[in-house]
Amino acid sequence: MAENEKMFQVKIITPDRVFYTGEAEMIEFNTSSGQIGVYKKHIPLTTVLEPGAVIIHEDGGEKVAAVHAGFAEVLPEQVTLLAETAEWAEEIDVKRAEAAKKRAEERLQAKAADVDLARAEFALRRALTRIHVKDM
Repeated sequence: MAENEKMFQVKIITPDRVFYTGEAEMIEFNTSSGQIGVYKKHIPLTTVLEPGAVIIHEDGGEKVAAVHAGFAEVLPEQVTLLAETAEWAEEIDVKRAEAAKKRAEERLQAKAADVDLARAEFALRRALTRIHVKDM
């Protein structure tokens, strides 16, 4: 089988920009049901994105990004991720992510009545995702 027969289109779009467009042999990302890996000719699927690393397996290498919530549409010839935010590892400020992690942990530990726990948990997951992707 020719190499290009394995490839399919991948698009990652955020409200600010078209983050990525290209071809991949496989893409991995987190959904509300767990981690998924998609190859060409995958069954159609629409799912909720969860914060996590997105790994794009291109011809000859991998690209890794942090994605923070959104939706994924999987079609046999194309995968589109509509993400709240997406960042390449080199765009991540680790010191800022560490500070955000600390703030979120403090809010969760305080359990004050005026703290939105769901928002604090999401901020913690976002910070941990950034740190994880930067370490990959």
